[in-house]
Amino acid sequence: MAEDIRYLTPIQIETQKEKYCWFKKTGIKYVDYKDADFLMRFVNEQGKLLPRRVTGTSLKYQRKVSQAVKRARHLALMPYVTDMLK
Repeated sequence: MAEDIRYLTPIQIETQKEKYCWFKKTGIKYVDYKDADFLMRFVNEQGKLLPRRVTGTSLKYQRKVSQAVKRARHLALMPYVTDMLK
């Protein structure tokens, strides 16, 4: 009986958008630690780094981003911790 069910329109199957590395797509080789506004894209409201599964960056560039954020924090270009950063 279950095989006899037919739908007029196909059932909506949730498909995730394919994640891509933004750095590879745009051809960026070096992540600049002095550009704090750019690095804010990879940090949440509390100042924590966003994981790769959220941002979609590759492992190579995630390491470069984390190193750049740490350097920017050390030079006081970005805060370590805050309540509402963005």
